[in-house]
Amino acid sequence: MELALYGPDGFFVTGAGPAAHFRTSVHASPVFAAALLRQLAALDAALGHPARLDVVDVGAGRGELLHALLAQATPDLAARLHPVAVERATRPDDLPPEIGWRAEIPERITGLLLATEWLDNVPLDVAVLSPTGWHHLLVNPTTGEETPGPALSPTDAAWLTHWWPLPSRPHGWGRVEIGRARDEAWADAVGRVERGLALAVDYGHLRQSRPSDGTLTGYRDGRQVPPVPDGSCDVTAHVAMDSVASAGERVARCAYSLVSQREALRALGADGGRPPLSLAARDPAGYLRALAAASAAAELTDPAGLGGHLWLRQPVGVALDPLVAR
Repeated sequence: MELALYGPDGFFVTGAGPAAHFRTSVHASPVFAAALLRQLAALDAALGHPARLDVVDVGAGRGELLHALLAQATPDLAARLHPVAVERATRPDDLPPEIGWRAEIPERITGLLLATEWLDNVPLDVAVLSPTGWHHLLVNPTTGEETPGPALSPTDAAWLTHWWPLPSRPHGWGRVEIGRARDEAWADAVGRVERGLALAVDYGHLRQSRPSDGTLTGYRDGRQVPPVPDGSCDVTAHVAMDSVASAGERVARCAYSLVSQREALRALGADGGRPPLSLAARDPAGYLRALAAASAAAELTDPAGLGGHLWLRQPVGVALDPLVAR
């Protein structure tokens, strides 16, 4: 999975970038960036409006989100923003010069650490149940043929026992994704925030409702495809968000919050509600703009789609109001 996604010919290193293959909240609408900007403004106030406010986007694609945040920020905020895209691909030629580009997360961050659909692409191992117990799944990177491999290590087995409980599973029950690598990646990222907020937005699941046969899949050209790890497609799996949150909490030493994207965006003013018809009479052009924004927000808050994503907010050294729907 590591080579398929991030190797020399990996999916995220070559080609046109994620937007050419699948639709994320970042690509769906500027409404998403506008909501994040409201969160950023609240964080800026809580930090006392520092002279430099870091915004680090991990798994930044081609920098689309940072570009949108800069475009929508007020002049005062934009002048103090220090945006950095973290991505292993080569810097895009058309990226604004004020946006930094690097392959690794900065060591020290004061501000906002963003991870929108990054954790689902942090490589992990898959385990399958055989008559002799749980084993790693081996996959032929050319044909996609699957075979059971070595037994799980004690560390992986412990993660599985705690975060993906098995007693109620019948013998022969399918496969699971071992999220320990994601826990470690998120804990490392949170540990780089000196003061601010670490925010992960991703599709995921919780311990009480883990999927019965895992979630590993592939995407290419807007279509779901078999997850053959040959570099030709995205290979992704949903995130065990409660496990990730627990790992970050041990580093941040602050309580976290975990809500759906629908709840989060509504709390940040993007509710998807239709504008009043009275506006059409007073301001027809304004009504059409509001209607378009409501349509975009509706896509982002649809609980059967992007609205079902989970928002993990992990503050570090700062007090933030909870996200409460208006």
